[in-house]
Amino acid sequence: MTLAELIAQARTALDTAISTRRQEQDALVALRSEDNLTEDHVRAQIERRDAADAEVTRRQQALAELEAEQAREEELAALQARTVPAANRAPAYDRVARVGAEERTYRPDLDRRGAQFEQDVAAAFMGDYDARDRLAQHMREERAERGEQLRADGQQQRAAGTGAFAGLVVPQYLVDLYAPAAQANRPFADACRHHDLPPQGMQVNLSRITTGSSVDVQASENTNVTEQDMDDTNLAIPVQTAAGQQTISRQAVERGAGVEAVVLDDLFRRYNTNLDNKLLNQATTGLTNVATPVAYTDASPTATELYPKVIEGLAGVEAAMLDMASGDNIAVMNSRRWYWMQNAMSSTWPLITQPGIIAQTLGANYATAYGRGIRGILPNGTPVIVDNNAATNLGAGTNEDEIYLADRQECHLWEDPSAPMYIRAEQPKAASLGVLLVVYGYFAYTFQRYAHARKIAGTGLVTPVYTGV
Repeated sequence: MTLAELIAQARTALDTAISTRRQEQDALVALRSEDNLTEDHVRAQIERRDAADAEVTRRQQALAELEAEQAREEELAALQARTVPAANRAPAYDRVARVGAEERTYRPDLDRRGAQFEQDVAAAFMGDYDARDRLAQHMREERAERGEQLRADGQQQRAAGTGAFAGLVVPQYLVDLYAPAAQANRPFADACRHHDLPPQGMQVNLSRITTGSSVDVQASENTNVTEQDMDDTNLAIPVQTAAGQQTISRQAVERGAGVEAVVLDDLFRRYNTNLDNKLLNQATTGLTNVATPVAYTDASPTATELYPKVIEGLAGVEAAMLDMASGDNIAVMNSRRWYWMQNAMSSTWPLITQPGIIAQTLGANYATAYGRGIRGILPNGTPVIVDNNAATNLGAGTNEDEIYLADRQECHLWEDPSAPMYIRAEQPKAASLGVLLVVYGYFAYTFQRYAHARKIAGTGLVTPVYTGV
């Protein structure tokens, strides 16, 4: 995991800690307004508020340390660029000094939507040597920044040689720009436990212990103790390729305004949506097909009747995981179900309070935008991921959706570390003046290292009616 990824995680943890602290403060204010207020209740709530405050401070310090470390790394990279020995200065210039001390070839402040990059990709295949030079320099910059991920030898090749321009890495700022665009996108994929895809092979293999050892009380002194031979089973996970292409005319490339940007924007968004959709709905291996059903059948469904099914599902997750449960559970649902749960009104509260949850509420909405992480929490504190790749055409009436419950640490997703996506441009239809743009990437996933996931399904999850119950 890179420093940038650790910093992103630390920022998310800090945001969560701040939200928890705010909820504890709100609970304290609500408690002080009650008629049957006691000093012990207030003191206990103040202690919870102070503990949440201390957690904010701890998370803040952790983030500051990581950011300071990143700043030091950048400082050392710039220093190295200025202190390379004279004998090595020429080869090191393109690999270190340009990235550390000079501007990138493609920059968001000068080429926000990537029009220059896209035009260079297409123009390079039409014989434009200036475009080829810019792309070659871009690839040198990528190798300098990503190192082993973009090695050009046969052992771990991530992109074809720049001389042929058969494969080019999209500038990272363009990936960052396009990723949050409209479409269902990849909320669940971003919440999964990520791993770097191995550099070779079209299969990921995991060993699962299916027969464990045994321990029992010795029958008597000097007698044999119990023994059970352990055994494992290989879990083979296929590496899949997601790809899309679009042929555009040379006229569009040479005389159009932002045509490539529109095409690539659509390809990028559909790539992300397709990957996320496969995680949820793919035959045999998708979450809907490996999760154990928890039936919710009701002709007049209500949110208060649905919630016990959520608890039943989470109990099943923990029962399947036992001591391997991380406690990092998530609930994944369609946005229509999330808003339906928010529309419910109730005069009753849970019997058992939960950490960070005000007793008089049934969960909390964090008011974050779609696709930006956790949208809120359920009454027991389980984070909610809203993902509109969750199908809404299920069941006999083809109008049901499902709620998925899983241990996030057992939702494994492998992706190529030098992506999330590549672009490959060719001119396969020279006679018709066509230019081909292709977006692709490799991924693998599994939720079956432990068969633990649950899904709430049934007639209680038909198209919601927003009646306040």
